[in-house]
Formats: sequence, C-alpha cells, structure tokens
Amino acid sequence: MTAATTEPTEKTGARTAEAAELIGDARERIDALDDRIIGLVQERMAVSAVIQKERIASGGRRVNLSREMEILATYRDALGKPGTALAMTLLELCRGRI
Repeated sequence: MTAATTEPTEKTGARTAEAAELIGDARERIDALDDRIIGLVQERMAVSAVIQKERIASGGRRVNLSREMEILATYRDALGKPGTALAMTLLELCRGRI
C-alpha cells in the first residue's frame, strides 16, 4: 500500500480501501443526520420556550412534571434505558430558557 492509500484507512480504522470508502460515506451521512438533529433540538428549545412563557404568564409553573414524565417514558419505551438519559438531556436543554 502506498501512502496515498493508507491515509483513508488510518482515518477510518478500516483495513481495506473498500471498507474505508464505505465508512467515509457512512460518516458523511452521520454528520448530515447530526446537523438535522441539532436543528431539531434547537427548534424544540424554541417551542418549549413559548410553552414556558405562556404557562408562566398564565400563573403556572415553568415546568410541568407530569408532562416531563410522559416524555421520559416515550424515549425509554422507544430507545431503552439510554433513551431516558437522552430525554433528560433534552429536557434540561429546554428548561428555563426564558
């Protein structure tokens, strides 16, 4: 293998050029998905801020614990225990931004 053909495999950890290409393509897709996920999280944060603002303006509390428990259950049911941690992170990002 020449230096030119070992570089892609070093970046991916693959042992063959074919595997390195597949991994590179898949990583590009993951990067695109991550960009979309970040955008969706930012959108969720904005919507959550609207809800919190209206709830507080109407005399309510910033956080609705029963709703948060529903969200935790949804993520846990869909993704297992790590889903709960993901939901907790989302809830933390969305709380108290107003």
